[in-house]
Amino acid sequence: MAKTSRAGDPPLTLDYYKSSCPSVLEIVRKEMECAVLSDPRNAALIIRLHFHDCFVQGCDGSVLLDDTITLQGEKKASINENSLGGFRIIDRIKNMLESECPGVVSCADILTVAARDATLLVGGPYWDVPLGRKDSRTASYELAAANLPTADESLPSIISKFLYQGLSVTDTVALAGAHTVGMARCANFRARIYGDFEATSGKTPASEVNLGHLRSICPPIGGADDNIAPMDNVTPDLFDNSFYHLLLQGEGLLNSDQEMYSSILAVQTRGIVKRYAADPVAFFKQFSESMVRMGNITNPESFANGEVRKNCRFINTWAPEI
Repeated sequence: MAKTSRAGDPPLTLDYYKSSCPSVLEIVRKEMECAVLSDPRNAALIIRLHFHDCFVQGCDGSVLLDDTITLQGEKKASINENSLGGFRIIDRIKNMLESECPGVVSCADILTVAARDATLLVGGPYWDVPLGRKDSRTASYELAAANLPTADESLPSIISKFLYQGLSVTDTVALAGAHTVGMARCANFRARIYGDFEATSGKTPASEVNLGHLRSICPPIGGADDNIAPMDNVTPDLFDNSFYHLLLQGEGLLNSDQEMYSSILAVQTRGIVKRYAADPVAFFKQFSESMVRMGNITNPESFANGEVRKNCRFINTWAPEI
């Protein structure tokens, strides 16, 4: 199994496609504008997809691979199966780029740029994206299960998963801020709303109304696992710092998020949460830096033996003609 390079300085450059596909950024931006205009939630789907890609074998497009007879992809891993979307958006961008610059732009780079554009289009910060990733010819169902944080995981365990990728505690808190947009499934917040939600929120009238609403969406037993609620119920379609305000109020939807403020172990993270709640500019700056660091997690094997897929769902030997 290929060892993943941590979030250091891989051989990526800002002008990688300057001569081979100069319109790449414009094409990705236009397609993302259409996708986010049609449904703002598409922004969160693409950001999440990028995160789930980078934490498994590095940012190599492995999350985009479909299962085939000879390859088990990552899409059906339990943490991914019901939480990932946006694959068709990436397919559309890839088709446009294959028309413009055939065989040039990797799916891994498309997803990385699309995540930046998604953030910007819902009000978040801009950052320059280093490019030059190759697409993997493998995926890892096992690493998807092992490496990705879950909604009910303890704070030390989540931090250790970020540290393993070469990301810091500050990166952990900043990247969690992506939960200012997007939805969570009832299966992922049930334990929270029937657990310590009242204890952390102090049973204020407003929090009790919110809790009642969440419990109506997500009953304690009997199905409803796929019912959804926004992780930021104040400005669900806007990338801002209100997610951190919710944590200060003890009303984070996911256990894993609220732990960053309320856990007895939140010695380092609590202060960072407070800082981002007080200073949106500081949050935006750190989020940008942390996204670049995460995007720099690379799979050395895909640099040596990787490819530029024709179709993001299949390695090239399997790709049906487009």
